[in-house]
Amino acid sequence: MISRRHFISVLCASCFTIISWLNFVPTANAMGGKLPTVNQLAPEFTLPTNTGDGSISLTDFRGKWVVLYFYPKDFTSGCTIEARRFQQDLPKYIEKNTQIIGVSADDVDSHAEFCDSEGLKFPLLADTKGEVSKTYGSWMSFISVRHSFIIDPQGVLRETFVKVNPSIHSQDVLARLEKLQAA
Repeated sequence: MISRRHFISVLCASCFTIISWLNFVPTANAMGGKLPTVNQLAPEFTLPTNTGDGSISLTDFRGKWVVLYFYPKDFTSGCTIEARRFQQDLPKYIEKNTQIIGVSADDVDSHAEFCDSEGLKFPLLADTKGEVSKTYGSWMSFISVRHSFIIDPQGVLRETFVKVNPSIHSQDVLARLEKLQAA
């Protein structure tokens, strides 16, 4: 006869196994869809922005490194922290010939207000239909998922970040950028 303790242990182990199996995600996919392939050309895009001539394309930054980061929503706590950290580290990125670009489903007016309120000096792009976010595997229903990508000066995707902690993400990106540029 099986003891109650043994039965509960087996039940818990079985539940853990099933949950682990259901949460298994192959490396090419992440929450938000299929990620673009590292060491291949990054997907091209053109989106409206709150800065400059009204729209920005990835090809506008050939010859520079690009940190392309997707985030859920302007003015939310995690997104504000992440944007502030990128702004705080912006001089370090500039020294490394790197452009920061943020993307969310918010419209251009929201981005303009967000940049003004937070003193952001890098462009935010309005992906209101999620088309670019989908291309980068960073779309979930009606918001962009918090993912980031490092793209080299030739337009090749060099790094993908899918488990992002907004408080330390800019430092993680800088550290990886240094390694990539040193290689």
